[in-house]
Order: sequence, then C-alpha cells, then structure tokens
Amino acid sequence: MPDFSVVTVTKERAMNGQRPHIPVMLEEVLSALTPASGQCVIDATFGAGGYTRAILDAGASVIAIDRDPDAISAGQSLVSAHDGKLLLEQGRFSNLDAIARGAGFDLVDGVVADIGVSSMQIDQAQRGFSFQSDGPLDMRMEQTGLSAADVVNTFDRSDLTRIIGILGEERQASRISAEITQRREKRPLETTLDLAKLVENVLGRHPKDRIHPATRTFQALRIYVNRELDELANALMAAERILRPDGRLVVVTFHSLEDRLVKRFFTDRAETKQGSRHLPIADDKSLTFELRKRGAISASKTESDINPRARSAKLRWGVRTDAAPRDDDLSIFGLPNLARAGKSTSGRGRAR
Repeated sequence: MPDFSVVTVTKERAMNGQRPHIPVMLEEVLSALTPASGQCVIDATFGAGGYTRAILDAGASVIAIDRDPDAISAGQSLVSAHDGKLLLEQGRFSNLDAIARGAGFDLVDGVVADIGVSSMQIDQAQRGFSFQSDGPLDMRMEQTGLSAADVVNTFDRSDLTRIIGILGEERQASRISAEITQRREKRPLETTLDLAKLVENVLGRHPKDRIHPATRTFQALRIYVNRELDELANALMAAERILRPDGRLVVVTFHSLEDRLVKRFFTDRAETKQGSRHLPIADDKSLTFELRKRGAISASKTESDINPRARSAKLRWGVRTDAAPRDDDLSIFGLPNLARAGKSTSGRGRAR
C-alpha cells in the first residue's frame, strides 16, 4: 500500500507549492476501512478529496458525495483522472444509500465520513464559516436556503438562546442572544466580523484564551443552518442499510455533539443490553455492527502538531454483521428539538 502518512502528504503538497490540505487521521481511517482492489467505498463527505484519493490509490472504486457545489466542481479533475473509478455526486450524505443504489450498487464495502466544515469552506471568506476574515454571515454548505444571517436577524431570542446554548454548548447563550436582539433593532447583523465582535464584547476576551469567544456561537449557527446533527443521524442509518456483511463504517468527528451521536449509534447497534438477575432485559434486537475497537481513537501527537484541526478529532468504526438493517429510530440519538424557519418553540412568532 502507498505511503499515506500525514507527514508525507504535507511535504508533497508543500513541494508542489500548494497550500497543504491534510485529510485528518488518514492512516487511522485507512487502517479501519481496509480499502482494496475490487471494492466500492462511499466517501460521504468528499470535501477536498483527501480520503477519496487515498482509497482510489489503494485500488478501490469510490462513490463520493458532497453537499457543496464548489466541492463538486473542484473535484471534476479527479474524476477525469480515474477513468470511471470515481463517481462524484452532489447531495446530502443522509441519502448515501439512495445515491449508491442510483449508481447501480445494491451494497458497498465501506462508508467513511469526516463530519463538519471542510478546510476549503473555512478558507473562503465569502462562504461565511469563519471570522478569520470578514465575509457575509452565510454558512450554507449547499449555498441555498436559510442563512446564518437569517437566523440571527429574525429568530426569537428564546430560540437563539437554545440554538447557541445547545449546539454551541455556550454557557452564556442567554447574554449573547439578548445582545443580538438589541443590536438588530438598530441594524441587522450581516458579516462574520460583525457577529464575532458582538460576542467578544459580551463575553470579553483574555489574552490567554485558547479559542475566540465567538467560536461556540459560530459552531452553533453552522450546525443549525445545515442541520448537521439530523444529517449525521440519518447518514449512520443509511450506512447500515447499504453496507454488505463485513463492510466497514468509519466516522471522524470534531466535537462532542457529533461524537456522542456516533457513540450512541454503535452502542445501540453493537452492544447487547444487560439486565439484572432480578429483572433481565428482554432485548430481541439484532446486532448490526461489531466493534473491533471499542472507544474513540484520537489523532497522534505528531499529526496534531502538524494539523491543528486534528487535535479534537475522534474516530469510531464498526464492521457490519449479516443481520438485516433495523427500522429507522431517531429516538436513540436524543436530537434536540429546535425551532425551524417560520416556526417558534416559544409560540410568539418571530421578533422583528
């Protein structure tokens, strides 16, 4: 197998004068996925194509999926270079089984997903995912529908508090939402720096702070706008439906909310519930996955030093059994009930 080490990838890109795109935990992903000639693997989050390139180099065919039309456009040269072994489709990874079947595959040998925003999206100020540079307050992966600006400028304060508090795990969500609703009465929040400065003014910033005070608020809005938790939950069940026996499901996450969903899925699908001797549990649900490695795998220190994005990464993986896929049951994930566009959990409608 070719050398896929993160150090090698970084050096090769640097020698070619490229800004290095480093696929997170690539060695660990390939070790869990075990791609080989004659196999078909779904790369559910194509991004800049880091996993896809490595899987193709290992001899497997790839069905790659991405919501972002920019990623699909940028990946066409990779499609052309691999003579029919790469199918690149725009779509949501919650529909990965339908996409694969539409391409003529009833079952596949592997599914890999790197959850969250891609480095390409972060690097483009006009996409509004980051406050490192000023840009429109957008954050839409598909570049259509509700934007982050729509949320902060039209949602009730109570809904903003829940979104920022739950999806951003921000303890000061109520203070931030109060400031947002007061500020938008004067003029709308339209840019990333506009919102970042507002949050910084509310929370303050200490020189020794490891992250910017607006980081959690931006995370919350991005997850909300793109319905990332719902997408992940549905993608996990779609993977269960499309994987053949002995197929591998490999998921890399970057914060606790995502990792919690993956952990709950594998716990539900791979572990028999234990009762007490007084009250045994009657659990006739079939186990659809086997865990060859229990617990999450973290990135190595070497990789984390090279690629800061890897520091929070966690990898979980399982092997598909020959049990029939279970019926969809989103209740196992404990997804938060948050307001959607045009609806309010408070019942008061939208603040103006």
